[in-house]
This record gives sequence, C-alpha cells and structure tokens, in this order.
Amino acid sequence: MAVTDIPRVYNAAVDLVERNLKAGRASKLAYIDDAGSYTYADLAERVNRAASALVSLGLQREERIALALLDTIDFPAVFLGAIKAGIVPVALNTLLTTPDYEYMLRDSRAQALVVSEPLLKSFLPLLDTLPDLKHVIVAGKDAQGRTLFSSLLAKGTKDFEAAPTLADDICFWLYSSGSTGAPKGTVHLHSHLILTADLYAKPVLGIRESDVVFSAAKLFFAYGLGNALTFPLAVGATTVLMAERPTPDAVFNRLVEHKPTIFYGVPTLYAGMLVSPNFPKKEDLALRVGTSAGEALPPEILKRFAERTGVELLDGIGSTEMLHIFISNSPGDVKPGTTGKAVPGYQLRLVDEKGNEVKDGELGELQISGPTSAIMYWNQREKTKNTFQGPWTRSGDKYTKIEGGYYAYGGRSDDMLKVGGIYVSPAEVEAALVSHPAVLECAVVGHEDAEKLVKPKAFVVLKPGAKATGDELKAHVKATLAPYKYPRWVEFVAELPKTATGKIQRFKLRGK
Repeated sequence: MAVTDIPRVYNAAVDLVERNLKAGRASKLAYIDDAGSYTYADLAERVNRAASALVSLGLQREERIALALLDTIDFPAVFLGAIKAGIVPVALNTLLTTPDYEYMLRDSRAQALVVSEPLLKSFLPLLDTLPDLKHVIVAGKDAQGRTLFSSLLAKGTKDFEAAPTLADDICFWLYSSGSTGAPKGTVHLHSHLILTADLYAKPVLGIRESDVVFSAAKLFFAYGLGNALTFPLAVGATTVLMAERPTPDAVFNRLVEHKPTIFYGVPTLYAGMLVSPNFPKKEDLALRVGTSAGEALPPEILKRFAERTGVELLDGIGSTEMLHIFISNSPGDVKPGTTGKAVPGYQLRLVDEKGNEVKDGELGELQISGPTSAIMYWNQREKTKNTFQGPWTRSGDKYTKIEGGYYAYGGRSDDMLKVGGIYVSPAEVEAALVSHPAVLECAVVGHEDAEKLVKPKAFVVLKPGAKATGDELKAHVKATLAPYKYPRWVEFVAELPKTATGKIQRFKLRGK
C-alpha cells in the first residue's frame, strides 16, 4: 500500500494483521515474548478472540479501554483486538503512580481496564471509585477477584468481523506529559499507524520481512509502539518482547539469545550498555541497524557503539503528537551531533518567537507538518490550539538547520527535561521536594552527567534550623513520584536567584 492510497473505509488492525496472512506468513513467527512464541496465525486468532471478548462485555464502538500492560503478546492482542472492534485503546505508561492512573482513567472515561498482574497493585485503590470503569481484566495468573484475561480470551471467537471504521476515525490514544498541568490524551487516527511504517520504517530504517526486531522502548511509548508493533507487522518481521525493565544485562540477554537484526534504544541505555563489563562480543550479535531517540545522542556514544558492534546508531526525533520519527539520520548518511534530516513526507520549519521562519544556522522552534499528526488533546481545547496550528504541529524543541540539511538539537522551548527518553517536568519534581518538611524552596534544572546526558539536578534551600541529606531528599522524591523522576544531584544553597517579582531564574542555575 502506497502512502497516498489508504482507502476511506479502513481498519488499522485488519490491515496490519491480514496483510501477513495474505502474503502467506501464517506459520511465520510474529512475536517471541518471555513465555513463548506466536505465529502470525496465532496473532490473528488472539486479535479476533480479544475483539469478540471485548464486544461480549458490552463495549461499544468509540468507547475507550485502558491498557496498562507489560510487553508480552497480550499487548498486541488487546491493542489490535480493540481497534478491530472499533473500540479505542488508551495505552498507559506502566511506570506511573496511582494518582497518575486515576487522572487518566477519569479523563478518558475508560469503560474497561486491561492490566498486567504485577501492575494491579497501583490500580487497586482506584477501582471502586471510578464511575465509568465497568470491567477490570487482569493479564496474569491471579485476577484477585477480577476477570482473568486468559479466561476471557478463551471465551472469544476465532473469527470476528471487523467494525467498518474509516481511515479518519479515532483509533487509539497515548498520553503525553506536559510542561504544566496534567497529562494530555493525544488522539490518533486509523491511518496514522501504517503511515509511520511507509514514511520512516521502510525507506529510512530499511526494515524487511527477514528482520528480527527488539525494542528496549516499551509498547506504551509512541516510539516503542512503532518499533515493536507497527513496523514489524507492516513487513512481516519477527518481534522480540521483554516484560522486564530494560537494564543492560536484560538487553544483552535478548541480543545474544534471539539475535535481533534491528535494535531500538535510547541514549541513556546505550551509555549504560557501553560501560558494562558484560557487553557481548561483536561475533555474538546479529545487528545490522540500531536506532536512538528520546533524547539527543552524544557523538561519543555513537562512536563507541560503532566500535563495539560495527553498527552506526541512527539518531532521530519523534513525538507522541507525531506518533514516530520525523527527523533521522540514515544508513550511510550519519552526521554525529545532529538528529539528521527530515524524513521524506514530513515538512519542517524553524520559527522565532513571533512565528517568523529563521535563517539556516539560526536557532528556532521546530514545527512539523505531516500526515501522522494527532488531531487533538482530549478535552484540552487551549492546549490543542496552541500545539496543532493548521497543518503545523509545534514540537517544543529548539533546532538549528546546518549545512547539508541536517538538524542540530538546541534544547527545549519550555523547561521540560528528557530523562532516559521520558519527559520529566521540573515543576513536578520541585513540588515533590517542597512536600518534604525540611525544604523551604527549590529549583530543578537539567544537568549533564559524565556521558553528556541530561538528568534532573535540584538546588534546595532548607527551612531555618532544619536538616536533610541529599540521599534523604532523593528517596522522598522516589516515594512521591514515579522513581525515574528523582534528582540525580542535590545541591544545598542559601538562596535561589530570583527576579524582582520573586520568580526563580532557573537559567542562572543551568550549567552549575
């Protein structure tokens, strides 16, 4: 299917699954997870069973179903099953806290929740307080009084007639962090998934049927969703899924055991892999392509990874709003220190604070125009208007276009930090620190570690006579927020730099 000929009546799940059965791949491995292997025929049956089971619960077209699932075969089964039935899956970050989940479930008005058993404890305090939530389905062995997903799947039917959705129908949501306020439900259409494969995965990444792919970025991320679901299904490749956290050793095990040819990571992970004594020998790997996204890739990490593996990492940038990568380095055309060039099919512009385009070599805010842009933030009209401006989507990132058409990253337009590829709001970390009884006020800024990767650093003013250690404050933040948001450094200061009106001048703390 070419980029331009998506039919008006179109269901993304039907396309991604059926194209493989029609191509004769029914017996080919689609997924390998921690529990087993599944062919394309197995996947198709699971998708149908999931779709029919969800409908049997009374879920209607266009209603939302929340997914808090680890990376196993259950994720594509439920995600695609819901889409096939015209139900809208809302993929939730599995690293969040109970208050985060409460907000998202209330905001989305999800009628059902499918949750992996190890994550259920974060939801238990909420489940009887949400007026819209009618069904809680647990993927695992112990449903703890709720519905077991495996039992539900067994009751589903092998065949299911897809809902007659349109290419422009709402297909799924992903929640995007914001620089201020609550997360934003980012709404995508049925046409968007395959377009990311047609525009980036096939022509830039060069993914093909013979590939085995493995993404350290999880399926609930826009990045991971493309890497481990859309892209391999678009060409009939095989995907390795890993439920556990992507530590260097866990990643090494999969790279050596399953011999993936494409690996998708983030710079923080690559840095951790490269300093590990357990980094595999080059002859034990089968990699031909590696990608990096989520935060700028330091040239030194690119160089060291190429020396260890013979593979040049392709740095790129995507977003939840654009669904996947729209600027990327390409095989044979990697310029260290840049994010690469515009992915064909996407138009880019860099503008100043007045909205005027800047000249090449000048720093400007990056805006993107392309066919995969989300249509809105759910129930956030002002933020929608601010981000989605006609055909252009504001990224919030600063870039410079340099000689040769390459784009060099220049930081954020707001105070948001990218930590290990995940957005962190300094204001949120500050609020957690100030909730400690010893803290008077604080400021959190981005600070580069030894690998030139940005992490949160806190400058803290203690209350008169109060005492606290840096480790104590770090532990407090970890206990209050999702643990990855904690400040890696805590510096105690007598006062914070402020404007005449009392506003903290964070820019004066950067680089300290």
